[in-house]
Amino acid sequence: MEILLAKSAGFCFGVKRATQMAFDAADEHQSLQSLGPLIHSPQMVKKLEERGIRVCQQVEDADGEAIVVRSHGVTAEELAALNNCGKKIVDATCPFVTRAQEFAAELSREGYQLVLVGEAHHPEVQGIVSYASGPVVVVASPEEARALPKSRMIGIIAQTTQSMENFRAIVGVCLEKSHKLKIYNTICDATSVRQEEAVSIANKVDLMLVVGGYNSANTTRLADLCREQGTATYHVETADEISAAWFQGVTRVGVTAGASTPQFLIDEIVTKVGCF
Repeated sequence: MEILLAKSAGFCFGVKRATQMAFDAADEHQSLQSLGPLIHSPQMVKKLEERGIRVCQQVEDADGEAIVVRSHGVTAEELAALNNCGKKIVDATCPFVTRAQEFAAELSREGYQLVLVGEAHHPEVQGIVSYASGPVVVVASPEEARALPKSRMIGIIAQTTQSMENFRAIVGVCLEKSHKLKIYNTICDATSVRQEEAVSIANKVDLMLVVGGYNSANTTRLADLCREQGTATYHVETADEISAAWFQGVTRVGVTAGASTPQFLIDEIVTKVGCF
């Protein structure tokens, strides 16, 4: 069985930075919590818990001496509450997310109708929206963008893990709805590289495995892109989920992973696939 492993698989810069900051903080503080899961990997969150980094869902539930802000960021209101709670704050928000938050605030101040390309329920998107002082519309697809009313000024930004193809398509729709369009490409460079490599590998293999949390938007998008190539694709979190039946008649397998997927999970899956 030949295995093609994506070079870009696994932790992106922001996730690697956040986990390192959390582990460093765990060495300094006896009682440490993260506001929401630090990253979208249940297995990695468990390892963080083993190091004493517990998850709390709301600021008022935080009882540790220090709190880590997750890589996806938090809302402006939550950040203000954190800064007023009297605890040590370790801000592990990905710099790309912070940049999107700043652009949301800027476009609102300048009077633009803000259009945010992303998934409305995602914590990163909810955080970005909170930094806008004016109206914000979250759209996930060109079809949703077509339903938007016309506006004199539209400003567009994106969830950092959006695909460039989807972002461009929505920008094209908004171009027809506004006299003045201001666009900030807030998609993380690593996201584009990861998606392009996944598509390339999917076109060379019989089967594709995409490793990562089921609650990870960027991992789900990778799986969708691979399926769009017509390649049999399975999104898995752990090696235990892999079935030998998937590999009957398969000679070449591709493996990629989301930005929150730790290396040990990727290694376990590659090892198991190599046994078939």
